[in-house]
Amino acid sequence: MAPTLPSLDVRRLRSYVFRLPLFTRIVLFLVALFWILELQKVWDVIQWGSLIPKEVNLGTMYRLNTYPLIHRNFLHALFNTLALVPLLERFEAEHGTLLSGAMFAGPLSTLPAAIYLLIERGILRQNTGILGASIWVFALLGTEGIKAYKANPHFVVSTYRIPTWTTPLVILLFTTALVPNTSLLSHLASVGVGYMYGLGYLKILAPPEKVLRWIEGKLNLLGRLPHYVSIDQKTYGRYGVLPTTSNPSLSGAGEGAVPMTYLGSGQRLGPGESARTLRMALLSLRRDPRLLKTPPYLSAVCVVIGIVWLLLLPLNEYSRHTYISENALLPGQVHTYFSGSEQNVFNAYKHEVQALTGKDHGEIAAKLSDIFRSVGLKAASQKYQYQAAGSTHSGENAYAVLHAPRGDATEAIVLVAAWTNMDGELNQSGVALALTLARYFKRWSLWSKDIIILITSDSKAGPQAWVDAYHDEHSTQSAAPLPLKSGALQGVVVLDHALNHRFESLHIVYDGINGQLPNLDLFNSAVAIASGQMGIGVSLQRMWKHGDSYRERLQTMLRGMVSQGLGHASGPHSSFIPYHVDAITLQAVGNGWQDEMAMGRCVESTFRSLNNLLEHFHQSFFFYLLMQANRFVSIGTYLPSAMLVAVNFTIMAIALWIQSGRPTKPSGGVGKTKSSEVEVVEKDGVVAVIPKEDMATVERQLFLPVVLVVAFHFLGAIPLYVFNNTRQETLAQTLLFFAYTNVVLPTLLAILISGYTTLSSHRLILLQCFSLLLLGMFLATLATLNFSLAFLIGILAAPLSFVGVPISAENGDAPPRLSVRRKIMCNVVLHLLSPPVVVLAVCRAFGVDAGAMLAEAAFGWKVSGLWTQVVVCCVWWPAWLIAAVIVHVAIGGRVNVETL
Repeated sequence: MAPTLPSLDVRRLRSYVFRLPLFTRIVLFLVALFWILELQKVWDVIQWGSLIPKEVNLGTMYRLNTYPLIHRNFLHALFNTLALVPLLERFEAEHGTLLSGAMFAGPLSTLPAAIYLLIERGILRQNTGILGASIWVFALLGTEGIKAYKANPHFVVSTYRIPTWTTPLVILLFTTALVPNTSLLSHLASVGVGYMYGLGYLKILAPPEKVLRWIEGKLNLLGRLPHYVSIDQKTYGRYGVLPTTSNPSLSGAGEGAVPMTYLGSGQRLGPGESARTLRMALLSLRRDPRLLKTPPYLSAVCVVIGIVWLLLLPLNEYSRHTYISENALLPGQVHTYFSGSEQNVFNAYKHEVQALTGKDHGEIAAKLSDIFRSVGLKAASQKYQYQAAGSTHSGENAYAVLHAPRGDATEAIVLVAAWTNMDGELNQSGVALALTLARYFKRWSLWSKDIIILITSDSKAGPQAWVDAYHDEHSTQSAAPLPLKSGALQGVVVLDHALNHRFESLHIVYDGINGQLPNLDLFNSAVAIASGQMGIGVSLQRMWKHGDSYRERLQTMLRGMVSQGLGHASGPHSSFIPYHVDAITLQAVGNGWQDEMAMGRCVESTFRSLNNLLEHFHQSFFFYLLMQANRFVSIGTYLPSAMLVAVNFTIMAIALWIQSGRPTKPSGGVGKTKSSEVEVVEKDGVVAVIPKEDMATVERQLFLPVVLVVAFHFLGAIPLYVFNNTRQETLAQTLLFFAYTNVVLPTLLAILISGYTTLSSHRLILLQCFSLLLLGMFLATLATLNFSLAFLIGILAAPLSFVGVPISAENGDAPPRLSVRRKIMCNVVLHLLSPPVVVLAVCRAFGVDAGAMLAEAAFGWKVSGLWTQVVVCCVWWPAWLIAAVIVHVAIGGRVNVETL
């Protein structure tokens, strides 16, 4: 027999249309009405009623309700109507006309719109308008998807089990791919709202059933309105709770009984019945095991949003042009006179510097002091010697003080030139230029602040020894005191000109110790003078060519974050910033036509601006990210990205804390079904039958987890001491040994702890909870001091939120044994992201010697007060070690399934 195609039954279609409930008919009428109104050209209906982000304000809030009723053309309205009618008719038949009207005029329209506006306008900064009833279609599909999942959790395709709740998402993807000009974001928002309604989280927004009944009875809606669906016409009531007798017999509650959440007088109770019932519903919601499924996803969303937030910063909408906040600076407003005959003086001093090449530090300092005295300046010297990573850093600084003719020696400006720069090259032109400027400044009587000219033996230890001694914070065993001082230091400019030819541009270095930065006004003044007044190009973060593209902005910003996160000294200026002395380094780079006189004029103009200061730098920003010489992002814009990364640890810690207070469910034997015992609770006239396991409380055993967390963090002092007191020749091997040790250390610690006490699931949950809580707290605090370090460690430590004890939906069940796939995944992730492996990988990727980098960190710890390694060894590594121990215990089967 030949197959026959199904034919359209007109009578059944006509019967279906005439049986449509009232609210569905109203929606169809409004959709048709607005489409007819779109045919005229006097009034632009689409512009008036669609959801356009920039057009939404207090006066146009009606758009949150009108956009689903308006369509672009006839086909748009037709297909949306065909998809909407069956879903809307079923919803109204199940919930009633009044509730359907309230929900579609309220949450099911406004919540997707609010989510779309928040993301489209608040985060993406776009202005794409949306309209059409497909918003309601996907919201209803989300609701139906949850219903299908409750009835049949999976459907099988080949050998794969696919959750039925994913059906709306599959339809959404096909719609987005096949239908042009569809909004994926708005449809995702509506599906999410549908999921929330299907799970019951939006039912609290539904009007109270008592109010709906009163309206129905008072207005006699059922008798007056045709096709009206009353509350009492529904089979199971609005929330699917069967009516009960007024005096339920509870003696049989136990074996074979089906516990109900609420019992009352025969009337079906909704969550809005009264405030008392609402409290009971919230209590039940608080104990809902589904809540423990959301924290991992919420934590992952926080991390993703934090990363996306950072990637958005280079855009024009999030960054700003730099500007001068301190009006007294007046950068570039003075005429400079450093030129002409000063070239001959510079050449003479350059020969003097060349003659001192290869001499010892004492002889160099003595000669420089003589040059200072020959031009009428008071000169002195300072010896220093530091020991770090098995190396000795010694030298002798020479400096002179030019007392201001119009000042009282209470404030001073410093001009620094290191004998060797950060790359170990002889700073020949820089030292000669500093000597020339000292002689030149002496001839002027306009200075209101003293000027100190400092020549240090190197670029790290020398400036640190001098500034420590200047503020009397030095150790007499490492640095000699200063015989000559002036007033409070107001600003520092460092000269780095190691080239023997003309230069192309100035590279401004501004990073300080531990990520501290100078006031942005000082940087902006130097840029304005060099590029604006002198016509010299300016670069930063070794970005020699900057085309102002998004990629170059992002690259500059990330380079600055890496430098700030490492926290080491990036130049002689870095030693001054911890003392709240704003400092920058001007480094001559490239091969161009700019000579030493041009650089000298930049220094002269900068010093003239600093001379105008009436008080210390304070007007502009101290926390910022630079992505170009004239573009920056302030702390209020970039800080949320690090905070979002840090808060993911706190979210998981709170979830684990809640899980630790949930009792263990009793498990029956094979083939047995053990019903839960129930308890009758009566309060404020409301009677409820609640399973006893939901009323049980668990006393948390806090002592052992707290002691272990504290002990693990103090354990970080061992690698901190080892790496700061090991010779540079063996630092690389020590780091490699530490990386190998981390492979077996979690196993050894787990065996050691298990030998003294039982690591139950309850204790493991609390151990991970406190570890993540401390990690989130440390990173959130660190983000306000060193944003870059907090963000980088937060990203590297983010997987710690998702390994260890899994968030279980069961009420207090011990963590199950991990599958082979999960075992491999947890171990691979943990060992690839252990701190020593990350350090080795970074050194290999950037071609940096690991021993040299660790020696630099040890020098910073001993001399500059660097605390980057403290964060790594005492915050990040202990958190990693705790997670590794927990994973080992859960895998090794040493977990005691008893919660208490």
